[in-house]
Amino acid sequence: MADNRTTTLYVVAYDVPDDRRRAKIHKTLSGYGQWTQYSLFECFLTEKQYIQLRQRLERYLAPGKDSVRFYPLCAVCRGRVETVGSPKPEEPDLFLI
Repeated sequence: MADNRTTTLYVVAYDVPDDRRRAKIHKTLSGYGQWTQYSLFECFLTEKQYIQLRQRLERYLAPGKDSVRFYPLCAVCRGRVETVGSPKPEEPDLFLI
Protein backbone atom coordinates (compact mmCIF):
# COMPACT_ATOMS: atom_id res chain seq x y z
CA MET A 1 0.00 0.00 0.00
CA ALA A 2 1.35 3.44 -0.96
CA ASP A 3 2.21 6.00 1.70
CA ASN A 4 -0.53 8.63 1.41
CA ARG A 5 1.92 11.35 2.49
CA THR A 6 4.33 10.70 -0.36
CA THR A 7 3.91 13.26 -3.10
CA THR A 8 4.60 13.20 -6.80
CA LEU A 9 5.27 16.31 -8.85
CA TYR A 10 2.77 16.61 -11.70
CA VAL A 11 3.02 19.08 -14.51
CA VAL A 12 -0.60 19.79 -15.42
CA ALA A 13 -1.37 21.36 -18.78
CA TYR A 14 -4.83 22.27 -19.98
CA ASP A 15 -6.45 23.43 -23.20
CA VAL A 16 -9.96 24.76 -22.62
CA PRO A 17 -11.33 27.11 -25.30
CA ASP A 18 -14.33 28.32 -23.27
CA ASP A 19 -13.49 31.25 -20.94
CA ARG A 20 -15.94 30.16 -18.23
CA ARG A 21 -14.76 26.57 -18.08
CA ARG A 22 -11.12 27.64 -18.32
CA ALA A 23 -11.58 29.96 -15.32
CA LYS A 24 -13.08 27.10 -13.28
CA ILE A 25 -10.24 24.77 -14.25
CA HIS A 26 -7.67 27.43 -13.32
CA LYS A 27 -9.34 28.12 -9.96
CA THR A 28 -9.53 24.41 -9.14
CA LEU A 29 -5.87 23.85 -10.01
CA SER A 30 -4.89 26.91 -7.94
CA GLY A 31 -6.04 25.02 -4.86
CA TYR A 32 -3.62 22.19 -5.61
CA GLY A 33 -0.49 23.72 -7.03
CA GLN A 34 1.53 26.61 -8.39
CA TRP A 35 0.55 28.37 -11.61
CA THR A 36 3.82 28.63 -13.52
CA GLN A 37 2.87 29.50 -17.09
CA TYR A 38 -0.27 30.15 -19.08
CA SER A 39 -2.37 26.96 -18.85
CA LEU A 40 0.34 25.14 -16.88
CA PHE A 41 0.55 24.20 -13.20
CA GLU A 42 3.08 22.32 -11.09
CA CYS A 43 1.37 20.30 -8.36
CA PHE A 44 2.89 18.17 -5.61
CA LEU A 45 0.14 15.66 -4.94
CA THR A 46 -0.43 12.58 -2.85
CA GLU A 47 -2.26 9.73 -4.57
CA LYS A 48 -5.47 10.78 -2.80
CA GLN A 49 -5.10 14.43 -3.86
CA TYR A 50 -4.45 13.36 -7.44
CA ILE A 51 -7.69 11.35 -7.53
CA GLN A 52 -9.64 14.20 -5.91
CA LEU A 53 -8.26 16.74 -8.36
CA ARG A 54 -9.13 14.61 -11.38
CA GLN A 55 -12.68 14.17 -10.10
CA ARG A 56 -13.11 17.90 -9.51
CA LEU A 57 -11.77 18.82 -12.92
CA GLU A 58 -14.02 16.32 -14.70
CA ARG A 59 -17.07 18.32 -13.52
CA TYR A 60 -16.07 21.26 -15.69
CA LEU A 61 -14.67 19.57 -18.80
CA ALA A 62 -16.61 19.35 -22.04
CA PRO A 63 -15.83 15.98 -23.67
CA GLY A 64 -14.30 16.37 -27.11
CA LYS A 65 -13.61 20.08 -26.55
CA ASP A 66 -11.40 20.32 -23.46
CA SER A 67 -8.18 18.61 -22.50
CA VAL A 68 -6.23 18.32 -19.23
CA ARG A 69 -2.97 16.38 -19.18
CA PHE A 70 -1.08 15.17 -16.11
CA TYR A 71 2.64 14.53 -16.51
CA PRO A 72 4.06 12.81 -13.41
CA LEU A 73 7.75 13.36 -12.73
CA CYS A 74 9.64 10.71 -10.81
CA ALA A 75 12.16 11.81 -8.19
CA VAL A 76 15.06 11.41 -10.62
CA CYS A 77 13.29 13.37 -13.38
CA ARG A 78 12.24 16.05 -10.91
CA GLY A 79 15.88 16.55 -9.94
CA ARG A 80 16.80 16.99 -13.60
CA VAL A 81 14.28 19.78 -14.30
CA GLU A 82 16.04 22.73 -15.88
CA THR A 83 14.56 26.19 -15.58
CA VAL A 84 15.63 29.42 -17.21
CA GLY A 85 14.33 32.65 -15.72
CA SER A 86 12.57 31.25 -12.65
CA PRO A 87 13.29 28.87 -9.79
CA LYS A 88 12.93 25.09 -10.08
CA PRO A 89 9.70 23.61 -8.74
CA GLU A 90 9.90 23.03 -5.00
CA GLU A 91 7.43 21.31 -2.76
CA PRO A 92 5.86 23.93 -0.48
CA ASP A 93 6.53 23.72 3.22
CA LEU A 94 3.50 22.82 5.31
CA PHE A 95 3.15 24.45 8.70
CA LEU A 96 0.39 23.39 11.06
CA ILE A 97 -0.41 25.67 13.97
